[in-house]
Amino acid sequence: MIESLAGPRDALDERPKASAGIEQHTGPYAHQTALVNRMLDEIGALSRDGEGITRETYGAGEENAIQAIEQYAAELGFAAERDRFQNLWLRLPLDHRAEPPVVIGSHMDSVPQGGNFDGLAGVLAGMLVLDRLRDDPTQAPPVRVLALRAEESAWFGKAYIGSLALLGKLPASALALRHRSGEGTLGEAMQRSGVDVDALARGEALLAPADIAAYLELHIEQGPVMVARGWPATVVTGIRGNIRHNRVRCLGETGHSGAVPRWLRKDAMLAVADLLSRLDEHWRVLLQMGMDLVMTTGMCSTPARSHAVSVIPGEVEFSFEVRSQSVDTLERFYQLMQDECKAVEKSRGVRFEFDGLIRSEPAAMDPAWISRIEAAGETLGAPIERLPSGAGHDAAVFANAGVPSAMVFVRNEHGSHNVHEAMEVADFMQGVDLLHTALIAR
Repeated sequence: MIESLAGPRDALDERPKASAGIEQHTGPYAHQTALVNRMLDEIGALSRDGEGITRETYGAGEENAIQAIEQYAAELGFAAERDRFQNLWLRLPLDHRAEPPVVIGSHMDSVPQGGNFDGLAGVLAGMLVLDRLRDDPTQAPPVRVLALRAEESAWFGKAYIGSLALLGKLPASALALRHRSGEGTLGEAMQRSGVDVDALARGEALLAPADIAAYLELHIEQGPVMVARGWPATVVTGIRGNIRHNRVRCLGETGHSGAVPRWLRKDAMLAVADLLSRLDEHWRVLLQMGMDLVMTTGMCSTPARSHAVSVIPGEVEFSFEVRSQSVDTLERFYQLMQDECKAVEKSRGVRFEFDGLIRSEPAAMDPAWISRIEAAGETLGAPIERLPSGAGHDAAVFANAGVPSAMVFVRNEHGSHNVHEAMEVADFMQGVDLLHTALIAR
């Protein structure tokens, strides 16, 4: 068990005071609204990348944001410590209880040109909960806040890197994953960031599931449901898993656009279009059967070296991803994809080549914690709805490792993974209220 959870015994002798720079307003937590606005603005400014936000996994943007969290933690009187994999842990220095803590966390990285709230909001929520417990930590179980590295798959093609590493579940082969630019590997980026890469390669875990009582995560909803329904906050029931290939190549035959008749063409672009059309029809039918499923091809291109209006594409690269809350549905759709690839190969004279298959398992949230969060909503006079998560979150890793896990979603306009994320701080504070009230409930 890492020291961050139990806490060293030589803690400060005096109770830490709230920063004198934070103005105290009416109400016990009113000052937190100004605090969270300041943190969001300042961390956003550190990672501004043109119009959007870029906090690259094991890169400068993520590191700058974590350093800012360390500074805010010092301002609030929290003890802060990085583990050997460079995740950041925060705690109240005078809480010496030895039992496994409840961990409130989320991730610090972002997609390229993303928004400011994806991940960061969950870390700040944990800090506000910790701040509310400073005068009497024993009103809740021991609490630790966890700022995780590397949740986004956009940079190295794999999600949940920080949480998988923490639990000893990151395969050593992941260290060889190449950066989206094609330059450098995950292992090299980790080493530059101070990660103990040798321990990772050995599969060494810094945390066992039994070391924590529960994992809680606040996150913006990354779809449109809560805005459409008018829900400021909800409790999450489960998280979709996924099967994906970052890179599939369809290889046909390059030719002159005016000289090759249709029946002799091996057009890779039309082959990919044919494949995706077939898969879209399977998707439609499975939805009609009541299955939970989404399919996406987010990248599709012909080689830049042969771009020309008059060239029949002989090669197309594309990505493939399918998500579902059901393992059986994931496997069924992936088999359909393989079958249709063979059919298109035969009918169009092409062939498909696949990179390594990447899987993320679906996860169910803990029923007891779902009920506690719902009860918190009743206590606060704001009953909340249940909502499944279509996006992936680190909570899935903890849940699938056997840790009781739960999530609160906060309303967010314009979706996510784009520059237009728009979370209202009032909604965020309602989510913090839910976490805090659920924690102190007896």
